[in-house]
Amino acid sequence: MSEPNIDIRDTVREHYAKVAEQDAGCCETDTSCGCSVSEQIGYSKEDLASLPQDAEMGLGCGNPISFAKLKIGEVVLDLGSGGGVDCFLASKIVGPTGKVIGVDMTPEMISKARKNATTGNYQNVEFRLGEIEHLPAGDNTVDAVISNCVINLSPSKLQVYKEAYRVLKSGGRLAVADMVALQNLPDHLKDDLAAYTGCLAGAELASQLEAWMAEAGFENIQIRARQSSREFIQADFREGKLDDYIASADVTAFKPVQSMQAAEIPRRQE
Repeated sequence: MSEPNIDIRDTVREHYAKVAEQDAGCCETDTSCGCSVSEQIGYSKEDLASLPQDAEMGLGCGNPISFAKLKIGEVVLDLGSGGGVDCFLASKIVGPTGKVIGVDMTPEMISKARKNATTGNYQNVEFRLGEIEHLPAGDNTVDAVISNCVINLSPSKLQVYKEAYRVLKSGGRLAVADMVALQNLPDHLKDDLAAYTGCLAGAELASQLEAWMAEAGFENIQIRARQSSREFIQADFREGKLDDYIASADVTAFKPVQSMQAAEIPRRQE
């Protein structure tokens, strides 16, 4: 953003606090919030029917559960969990021996998600207030980190990837649906706060995202732009050729399987 006095994080928090407080969800009231038809971005009718009524607010741009390859008993952490959609879907896969942690920086979203968890009687899901750049979770405690159209909102994306890497266990994985830039964004879009909170101006080139993930330590990084996202980008934002600049992508990366490091082996006293 061109104005250094603007705190992007506070702007995003205020925007999504308002979204959380809307009974109807943003899809019916705000076309700038990144809404899309949930089935169009990868959720099945069965998935949507199983959710608490207030969980789905049309804030995603993909379905990370569809490619996260979750397993029974795993611990999953959702970056920017919102109303809890992906947490609730993940909870059914990991089962009672697993656990799902949703992290969101907006108190209103946390309250909404906790209410939804109570309504749906989800016993293996908890929601924690926190920033995705400073996750409220321990080192090496999570099998999979998921996220849905949230990392693009962070002004410190490298720090987000470093935190995801930190909390993942050896061999753990990142599975993220997010907006990526297909080419450099025009200045008028990058400097538009509404476009930022709408998951547009914060989109980065896939090459930059890959470089940041590699710097954080991830390997086997794959970023797959989805052609089907063109339809909902055009429908939701009505920005003409916007889909020439931005697309939804499925992103996966892995934390290397780490052997016992020499530094971790107790040395004999000489």
